Amino acid sequence: MDAATPMPTLSPEQLSELLTLIRGADSVELKLTVPDTDRRSTVAALGMDPLDAQLRQVVFFDTPDLQLDRMGVVVRARRTQNKPGDSVVKLRPVDPAALPDELRSDRRFSVEVDALPGGFVCSGTMKDEVDGGDVKEVIAGRRPVSTLFGKKQRALFAAHSGAVGLDDLSVLGPITVAKLKWTPTDFTRRMVAELWFYPDGSRILELSTKCPPADAFTAAAESKAYLGSHGVDLGAEQQTKTRSALEFFSRELAAP
Repeated sequence: MDAATPMPTLSPEQLSELLTLIRGADSVELKLTVPDTDRRSTVAALGMDPLDAQLRQVVFFDTPDLQLDRMGVVVRARRTQNKPGDSVVKLRPVDPAALPDELRSDRRFSVEVDALPGGFVCSGTMKDEVDGGDVKEVIAGRRPVSTLFGKKQRALFAAHSGAVGLDDLSVLGPITVAKLKWTPTDFTRRMVAELWFYPDGSRILELSTKCPPADAFTAAAESKAYLGSHGVDLGAEQQTKTRSALEFFSRELAAP
């Protein structure tokens, strides 16, 4: 692990685009994935306590050949330990300025910029609370996918999914996730760690912190300095949890 490895930089054009997206967003989430070879040392260096983590089960819905993914639509549901579950219809990328006012004014819809070393994406998410037991029933194939999504979620999905219906989708998952929220003793910002356990034994550890748009660049500078000073490799190749999950389960469905 080499904390001195340079982080990928944005071009002037990318930086200009990022600034525009941030101004139109509701929040910014700064993310960094950690190589699995560095996972144990990172957990120790940042003072994470695995016993404080909350277990979740995440499932995605798409066609076997990932048609929704190609159209920029993510459909997901989660079960959460000792808490209600949730369902999500997400569009990405989106231009905040092009979204309808009716959608932006809905309290269940949010626009967020996810920024990671060398890249960023702006997404729009419609989220609803659901019963975790209902999510379990859908995963088991005993309940239609559409029953996890409310009227406005279904309308948003229909507007962006072409001829694909919610009940046409395959179950991709589930994946077990351990999520930890904590504030390091030597850092002022609240952080989140998610460890995703893929069925083939691979894992992705993602570190993140969320902030208001006006605080994005200060938060990025402070987080970079903090993580780098604790030996976290800021230049490591980045992985995305959703992309890895979709590709894994798509291959599984295609297998004879």
